[in-house]
Parts: sequence; structure tokens; C-alpha cells
Amino acid sequence: MANKGRTTMEVGADGVAVITLINPPVNSLSLDVLTSLKESYKQAVQRDDVKAIVITVMELTCGDPLSGARGKFSGGFDITAFGGLQAGKMEQPKPGYISVEIVTDTLEGARKPSVAAIDGLALGGGLEIAMACHARISTATAQLGLPELQLGIIPGFGGTQRLPRLVGLSKALEMMLTSKPIKGEEAHALGLVDAIVSPDELVNTARRWALDILERRKPWVVSLYKTEKLEPLGEAREILKFARVQIRKQAPNLKHPLVCIDVIEEGIISGSRAGLWKEAEAFQALLHSETCKSLVHLFFAQRGVSKVPGVTDKGLVPRTVKKVAIIGGGLMGSGIATALILSNYPVVLKEVNEKFLQSGIDRVKANLQSRVKKGKMSQEKLEKTFSLLKGALDYESFKDVDMVIEAVIENVALKQQIFSDIEKYCPPHCILASNTSTIDLNLIGEKTQSNDRIIGAHFFSPAHVMPLLEIVRTQRTSPQVIMDLMDVGKKIKKTPVVVGNCTGFAVNRMFFPYPQAATILVERGTNLYKIDRAITKFGMPIGPFRMVDLAGFGVAIATGMQFLESFPERCYKSMMIPLMQEDKRAGEATRKGFYTYDNKRKASPDPEVQKYVEKARNISDVKIDPKLVNLSDKDIVEMVFFPVVNEACRVLAEGIAVKAADLDIAAIMGMGFPPYRGGIMFWADSLGSKYIYSRLEEWTKLYGEFFKPSAYLAERASKGASLSAPAEQGKSRL
Repeated sequence: MANKGRTTMEVGADGVAVITLINPPVNSLSLDVLTSLKESYKQAVQRDDVKAIVITVMELTCGDPLSGARGKFSGGFDITAFGGLQAGKMEQPKPGYISVEIVTDTLEGARKPSVAAIDGLALGGGLEIAMACHARISTATAQLGLPELQLGIIPGFGGTQRLPRLVGLSKALEMMLTSKPIKGEEAHALGLVDAIVSPDELVNTARRWALDILERRKPWVVSLYKTEKLEPLGEAREILKFARVQIRKQAPNLKHPLVCIDVIEEGIISGSRAGLWKEAEAFQALLHSETCKSLVHLFFAQRGVSKVPGVTDKGLVPRTVKKVAIIGGGLMGSGIATALILSNYPVVLKEVNEKFLQSGIDRVKANLQSRVKKGKMSQEKLEKTFSLLKGALDYESFKDVDMVIEAVIENVALKQQIFSDIEKYCPPHCILASNTSTIDLNLIGEKTQSNDRIIGAHFFSPAHVMPLLEIVRTQRTSPQVIMDLMDVGKKIKKTPVVVGNCTGFAVNRMFFPYPQAATILVERGTNLYKIDRAITKFGMPIGPFRMVDLAGFGVAIATGMQFLESFPERCYKSMMIPLMQEDKRAGEATRKGFYTYDNKRKASPDPEVQKYVEKARNISDVKIDPKLVNLSDKDIVEMVFFPVVNEACRVLAEGIAVKAADLDIAAIMGMGFPPYRGGIMFWADSLGSKYIYSRLEEWTKLYGEFFKPSAYLAERASKGASLSAPAEQGKSRL
């Protein structure tokens, strides 16, 4: 690790030592910063001219640390160090070195009072250091929280012990288990901070407060031994028991939230010092867990998607998009319109007739009303947001739009006509985007002269909720247009992933074998509801058959045809869905698909489905395989997901994705792949290319070409190389 973090200390005429931590951009607490903090503290305690201490932990914007320079208190422990610690490349601090030796004994145990002056972020280790001070002064907008569970670990600098003592057990559990920060105002109301002041007054107020503690005008509070906010033992145990039940229900595959609850409980029962040691031991163990490795990978992968070679390295600045037009007010078009107006973009929604237009506008309003119902938006804000939407039946109002998003049905001729029309009406700088999920963009732009402006803006349903925006570029799309759409994506709170142009692009292309593999198993004897159960147990929100019901059989057949046309040699054709459609079963919308649905959309298995399975089996002329009848959950997961990994390898080999980590983000945010498994490629690498290759080879012999390993996978397996490593580096991770 670069030795870039440090602390400075300035002692004022009032005898207050202001210790400033400097480690831009978010003042992360690297080991060198923490060691430097310890040294500064020791020095402050030893010096006779120092009466009290203020920690500003601010990123300096000018040379004077006493000026209350704007910045960020601290974004927490340096996550870049995790990889080094996990791989054994960095020396692990001895257990308790940070939480006991530095934070508790040096900071909190100092014989001179200290006050934390908080602005910007006080997250994770940043908040834990602030809680070890004897008081906290904050700005109203500062964000305070312990988000460590998002990385598969628990707070490790004493947060599990101090937060419950400062805000009470219930609120502390909520803050830790949800990883949601709170603003300064709420922190003050809870007692987490002692006063709210303006940024300009922050450091001076903290200095006066520290001196007031020294003179006993303000209380000298040692958070670790505070007890008045803690509930009586019996009540505390009930709260912890309830929290465990909730966690097991919401995240059955995750251990670290339960470990967090155990550590908090230890402190309540055996005392906070014992709790600190249990926290230190648990933190070390969790740091090396697969969940932590996966979530840390994800943390960096999500930041990495914003780097696109040939686009973001050209020094381009995104142009301002002031107004957007959407063509098509169906489920997708209305969802996209909702996402845009929620981020203050004026939107023109165009439909072919008054009836369809009104339906589209009503859908947008219903989306906003559901936010009001959930308490996420006021009625007044709804009216203001809704006023940004205008309806249109022609292209007249397209003359001043900066971007058009086409969101009509998947029909090539219709899309070609639309693009030919909008080219005539829109200004020459206007971005021409399509929300197609499978159709080749070159085909869509065939009848225009504007291929450098044509781009895919593939949203996932429901578009105002799902976090992924798949940006599809062709060979001719200009880097400026890609840059502009990435910027819009971020502004509407989506994670944009830039991919290349092919049938299905990255997400749908990777996952087209997913329901097909499940169908192969069903036709050969595996119970379809058992497959869905195994897949949801693995961590997917729903199984493949429930997913097909949700999308609708019409969509399943239409997209299936696209893939069959493009990849006939590795598509599995089954008559199961067409047979069910003949009997008016078309998925959740008709209340009957692979499941039956009640008024509340609750899915129930249907014994009737077995007859369609048997008919399809006879048409395909396949026999029940006894090995597949009693397949274990592990085998189901592998037989359903290894073909997805195999297709992801092809997507990578063809350059459709820039890097494997982009596919990890796309799989998680577009298809609901479990985040704590790190994404499709990261998960595959945890099992090893050799193992995946050998399994696919075995199934190819038994069940056909559908399972045949790709050349990319075969080559990686022969070298024992990681699937994710760039081609020239192909280093072993096995």
C-alpha cells in the first residue's frame, strides 16, 4: 500500500490540538493513517501546552487545518487494503490492535478530552473513531453510519459496542443490519452527536466544547461504558432474538449479520471490553470469508464499470441533456419515463393514439402514487414531478429534444420506420436510443443516415426500479454519445454498463441458456418446482420457471426465436411452453403458467403442469434419466448455471463485454444474481475453470451439444487459469 495517508497536528493558543487526518479523496483510514493518528494522540497527551483535542479528519482544501476546511470526515477503513490482507500480501495487524490499542486505549482512554468535528461522511471506521471521542459536533447534512455489512464484515473498530450505547439497541441494530446512514439532524435527535452547527462554525465549536469538558461544564462521556440507553437485559435479549429471526428470513445464506448480532449480545451480557475482543476475533474471521471476498470484488467492480476504453479515456465531457422523448407508453416506456422525471428530466411521451397515450400517462402516475403510498414521496412532490411529463401523438414536439428513447414492441420493421422518422424531426445532436432487449442495432439503424448517434439504452423491468442500464454500442456509435448516455444513466440513479452489439447483448445473451437448461432437466425427470426451490435457495429472487411466468410466454417465445436464429447449435427446443399456450396458459398475466396465481399474485405449484411435461417429453423423444430424478440442489444449481457461465465466456471472448467484472455487475443488477456470490464470473472462478469444463464435458456426452464448453472456457481450463483474468495475463487462481 502506498504510504500516502497521514495526520497533522496544530496546537492553538487556546491549548486545543487539532488533529487532521489527510487521505484524499474520502479520508479512508489506511493502516498508516491509523498509526499516525495514534502517534499524534500520544504526542498531544504528553505535551504540556495541550489541554484538549479535536479530530477534524477532514480533506483539506487549504493549508490551514484550523480553518474548518470543507471536506469529508472519513469514509471508513481503506477497502483497497482488503485484497492485500486476504491474499496474505500485507501483514495482518494483531487482533485488537486497532479497536482496543488505538481506538479504545489511546483515543477514548486519553487523559485529555477529545471532540470529533464531523462534516461530509462519517462512515464505518470514521464513525467508530468519532464515537470513541468524548463528544461529537456535526453539520446537519453530514452522513453517519456503519455500512460494513455491505462488505461481508462487521464494524471492527468498536462500533458494535459503542453504537448501541449511544442510540439504543433497536436503532443500532437497524443502522448496522441495513447499512443505511443517517443525517446529522437525526443523529442529534438520537444522541449520537451532541450539537449541530454550520460548517463554518464546526471546528471552533468543537474546540470550545473540548475545553468545556475539561472545565466540567460539559459531560466527559466514555461511550464504551455508557449504559442508560441500553434496554434491560430481558428486553435486550428479545430485541436480539427478533433481529435474528428477521435476518434468517431475509438473508438465509448470510452468516455475517448473525455474527454481528452475537458480538453485540456478548458486549451486553459480558461487558463492552469482552464485546470488543469478540468483535476483533469475528472481524478477522469474516475478512477471509468467501462472502467478504465476493462483496469487496463487487465494490470495486461497480466502480470499474465507469471506465470504458476508447470512451472515458478520451477527455470527453458529457453534454447536457435537457429534454427527453420516449416513443411507446407501455410497461417499459412508462417505467423509463418515471425514472427520468424522478430525476427532474422533462419528458415527452409519444403514442399512436389517444387511448394508448392516456394508458401510458396513467401508468407513470400510478408508479409515482406507489411511491407516495410507501412514504418515499409527498403528494406535493408527486404533482411537481408529474408536471414534467407531456403527452404527444406526433413528432412536432421532438424538435428540441436532446435524446429519444424508443420503447415499442420487438418488431424490426416498426423500429426501422420509427428511426427513419425521428431522424427527420430531431435536432442533429439528438441521441437516438433504442430500449430493444435483443434486436441488432445495426438492423434498427439500417434506414437512417445517423448510425453514429444510434445506441442501445436497455432498461430492465420495472424500469424505474431495476438498477441496471445496459448501454449498447455498435462499431459506429460515437464515443461522445456513449459518454452522454452514461451520464444520464448515473443521473437517474442507474448503474450503466457499456457492452457491444449482438443478439441479446450481454445480460439476455448470457442468461438465455438459464431457462433452457432448467427445461432439459425437467424433460429428463427433475421436478420443476424442485428446480425453482434450489435456485432461490442459492440466492436468486425467483427460479427460472417462475421467471418465465413473470415475463409471459409470449415474450419467452419471441426472445427464444431470436436466439434460435442466432445460435441454433446450442439452443434447446422444447414444446412445453407452446403446448401450455394452446390451453390459454400464458404466465402470470393469465393467472396460469407453470404456477397458478391468486388475486395477490401468490404463486402455487400446479399438478396439471405434469401432463404438459409428459407431452413435451414425448415430442422431444427423450427418456427419463434416473440420475436426474433425485438431483441434489448443488447439481441443479450447476446444471442450470454452468451453461450461463459458458455463454458469459463467449460474450467475453467476442469482446461484447469490456471485462469480466462488468458481467458480474450486469448479472447481479439485471438478473438478480446473488451479490454475496460476487457475480457470475467471480462465482465461477471460485469453483475453478477446470471443474466447470469437466462437468460441461460430461453433460455434453450425456445430453448433447447444448452443454458443449466454449473454446474460451476450454483454453482457460487447459491452463488452469481464471475465467476473469485478461487474456494476456491468464494467471492461475486455482
